[in-house]
Amino acid sequence: MKTIDELLSEGVAGKRVFVRADLNVPLDGTTITDDGRIRAVLPTVKALAEAGARVVVASHLGRPKGAPDPAFSLAPAAARLGELLGADVAFATDTVGESAQATVAGLTDGQVAVVENLRFNAGETSKDDAERGAFADRLAALADVYVGDGFGAVHRKHASVYDLPARLPHYAGYLIANEVGVLKKLTEDVKRPYVVALGGAKVSDKLAVIDQLLGKADRLLIGGGMAYTFLKAKGYEVGISLLQEDQIPAVTEYIERAEKSGVELVLPVDVLVSTEFPDLKTKAPADYENVDADKIPADKEGLDIGPKSRELFASKITDAETVFWNGPMGVFEHPDYAGGTTALAQALLDSKGFTVVGGGDSAAAVRTLGFDESKFGHISTGGGASLEYLEGKTLPGLAALED
Repeated sequence: MKTIDELLSEGVAGKRVFVRADLNVPLDGTTITDDGRIRAVLPTVKALAEAGARVVVASHLGRPKGAPDPAFSLAPAAARLGELLGADVAFATDTVGESAQATVAGLTDGQVAVVENLRFNAGETSKDDAERGAFADRLAALADVYVGDGFGAVHRKHASVYDLPARLPHYAGYLIANEVGVLKKLTEDVKRPYVVALGGAKVSDKLAVIDQLLGKADRLLIGGGMAYTFLKAKGYEVGISLLQEDQIPAVTEYIERAEKSGVELVLPVDVLVSTEFPDLKTKAPADYENVDADKIPADKEGLDIGPKSRELFASKITDAETVFWNGPMGVFEHPDYAGGTTALAQALLDSKGFTVVGGGDSAAAVRTLGFDESKFGHISTGGGASLEYLEGKTLPGLAALED
C-alpha cells in the first residue's frame, strides 16, 4: 500500500487530488455537534494543499436514499473544514455535475474544494457493479490521483471507496495509514495482558468480533445493552432490559468457550435500573436504583453498569499492556447513566498500556464526557471498520489501495 508520503515525494503541484474523506459528522440542523472526523483528515488535506495540489474532498453524510436531501448536505462540513484550515474552501452543490466540474476546474494550486454528499448519487452505494462503476468513472474525471483517507467507510464496497481507486493512481492518506498501523498492534504480536472492553446496544453487532477475540484476548469485559443477553444466558432475570433472545444460544456457547480457552469473561455485577428510559433532550433527573446484576426487578430496565462493576472493570485494565474499547457501558448521553462509560474511559487513561478507543459511540462518548483525546493511545474514526478488521474480514477500501 503506497502512502501519501510517497505521493508527496513524487510531486503533486498542479495535480487534481481526489481525497475520499469521512466527513460524516453528527448534525443538529446545520450545526456540527462533533467535528472529530473533520479534524482527523486535516493532516492529509493540509499536506496536499501546502504541496500545491488542487484538492478535491469527497465524503458521504448520513443515509440519503440516492438523491439530494438538504438535511444531509455537506455544506456545514465544508465550512468547518475551511475554518480549521484557515483558508477558503470551495463547495460544489453537486457531486459530479456542472457545479462539481466548474468548481474543480476553477481550483488553483493549493486550493481545496468539497463536493456534495456522494450518497446523493445512487451509483455510490449500488450493489450493481456496472452502476457503481459508471459513477466511479464520473468521479475519476474530476481528478488525476486518488488518496483514500476515509477510514470510517473502508468496510463498504462503494464506488468512491472500492471502484474509484482502480481508475486512478492511488495512495493511503495519513489517517488510514495510522489506523491500519494501530489495528496491526491489536492483531499481530500483541503485548499482553490484552484486554478488550465491549459495550453498546446489540450483542449481534459484536458476535463476530467476540468469536475472533476468544482466541486472542486475555480478558473480555462486557457492558452496555449487550450485557443483558449475557446475563440472561447465565439464567438471570433481566427485567425489561435490552435483550436479544435469539442470540442467547450463541452467547451461551461463547461463555463456555471462554471458560475452556482460559479467556476471562467479565460481566457486570451490579447495574442501575429504572422503569423509564431517561429524557435525553432535557436530561431531567432520572428515577433509578442500583441492584445486583442477578436481582434486576421484572419491571425495570438496566441503563448503566453500577459502582461495583465500574471498580471491577477498572481493576481488570490496571495491568493491561494493550486495551481495546468499543461501545459505551450505558446511556452515557444522560448524566445519571454516564458513570459507567466515564469510569471505563478513566481506566484507559490510568492504564500504562497501549489504549485504543474503537470509534463510533465510544469516540463520541470520550468527547462528550470532556476527556482529553490526546491522552489515549489512539481514537479510531471508524467503529464498524475497526470491528470488521478485528473480525479478520477483508475491507474493500483497504484492498483497493493495495497494489
